[in-house]
Amino acid sequence: METDTTRMDPESLNMVLDTIARLERDRLTVETKMEMDRKGDFPMDLIRFMLGPDMALHLIFIPEEYGGLGAGARDIAVVSERMARMDLAVATSFLAICLGMDPLRVGATPEQKEKYIGRIAREGLIVAYGVTEPEAGSNVQALKTKAKRILGEGGEVTGYRINGQKQFITNGGVAALYTILADAPDGPTFFVVEGGREGLTPGPHEDKHGIRASDTCPLILEDLVVPVEDLIGGVEGQGLKQANEVFGYTRLMVATFGLGGGMAALDKSIRYARERVQFGTTLAEKQGYTHRLLVPNAVRLEAARAYIEETARRIDTGEEDLQVEGSISKFFATEAGDAAANDAIQALGGYGYIREYEVEKIKRDLKITTIFEGTSEIQRNIIAMFRMRTTVRTRGAYYGDMAERLDRLEPGTGGPFLARAVRALNDVIGGARKHKLTRSQHVMFLLADMMTWCEVGDALCRKASQGENGPRSAEFLRSAARLFALEAAETVQRNGLRIVRGCGEELDEAARVLDGLSPADGVKEYLSDMDGIARELVE
Repeated sequence: METDTTRMDPESLNMVLDTIARLERDRLTVETKMEMDRKGDFPMDLIRFMLGPDMALHLIFIPEEYGGLGAGARDIAVVSERMARMDLAVATSFLAICLGMDPLRVGATPEQKEKYIGRIAREGLIVAYGVTEPEAGSNVQALKTKAKRILGEGGEVTGYRINGQKQFITNGGVAALYTILADAPDGPTFFVVEGGREGLTPGPHEDKHGIRASDTCPLILEDLVVPVEDLIGGVEGQGLKQANEVFGYTRLMVATFGLGGGMAALDKSIRYARERVQFGTTLAEKQGYTHRLLVPNAVRLEAARAYIEETARRIDTGEEDLQVEGSISKFFATEAGDAAANDAIQALGGYGYIREYEVEKIKRDLKITTIFEGTSEIQRNIIAMFRMRTTVRTRGAYYGDMAERLDRLEPGTGGPFLARAVRALNDVIGGARKHKLTRSQHVMFLLADMMTWCEVGDALCRKASQGENGPRSAEFLRSAARLFALEAAETVQRNGLRIVRGCGEELDEAARVLDGLSPADGVKEYLSDMDGIARELVE
């Protein structure tokens, strides 16, 4: 594994975070955000300011050799979470620039990188990523947009004529630069296209449920002529490879959106708990509020952060082929964020249902995170299919090694208890495969949930053992790890029993393992852990 050389220095990262805090304080008050949401208009002046010389926030995405700050995945994850915590619509619009630039970053020739990434850095260009199509959704392989070669007099390729349609394109109506995926004669291929070019026509702005201030529209591509030098990488047929190469990274960034939005909702629930008095005491003193609406969400969001941090670290150290980790990050963090926002509405009662208190907007905004960049169902499919292959290829060693690693952690981290759940998962996978139950997509989805909860729990337990706590105390992290290990074990037992006893086959050995996985063994500190986390949250 390579050494991590991609991180910004702490001072520079703190300057970026301070800049975002100043932006929120001066230009994105709650009243401003609510007005942007009501109108559903793209905040061009705000985005231009963020891209302008006074802020130049886009430079975090850009390598140093092209005039950027050279931030790594962990840095960008921290910044993405902070932006999402501020406002998801603005975060989506801004970070879509990074997504649009990704095909250039991973696939462009040196000359193309110098030309286009350099321009994005210098000029602060808004970029759009043109992949999704009306009938294909997240299935990139079902591409219908066609790129036909244009030949010169000597038979050489001089350019391409592109026809097709793209759907749900963030920044589609406002971008100065587009990266467009089309099916060329030798296969799917990315092209870089200047905004305003004849043949590229943005459709009407979509009237959306959430992230209403971000620009989303279809693109009509009609006899769009692109010169051959704007074929990204200079070789046809590399588009799917390039798209897959960035999925682990882009889905990780969407995971930070779920985390940041969930934290924004949780923050508002905590603030309300401190202020609202019911029957003589604040809601912060009532377990019916804290233990139901605050603590479970705080634990899941802490688990999501641990997994995101670990995946980002692996990207920064040069590890490749992390698409499944990207899927787990996105699936878990966005569902956790969405649940936290839903509970925030409940936490504020009638006020939560009123627009001016913002939590119902956060809920509407967060819903899209479970949909774009691949729905939660697509992520489940990816997780189950590829982890199943890994389990078979390693003869069970993938999860077996994970269990052994967890066993070596101190009991106070929840690791040894979670290890039993991971071993039970391994047995269920083996039994389901032996009896061909994995032909059922529903069974695969049940397995995906088990896999996800175990892998996320593994990251949290190990983080707790290392004493990495950030703004929270070390004991908060250990309590969160123990509580999440319990939730993971309950998920494995519940879903596992449905598979081994409810699918027409009696998998006796796996059933015995699941019966022996008593979540009661992991609840000895349950109430004190809940109490401790609640206390730290509201104090």
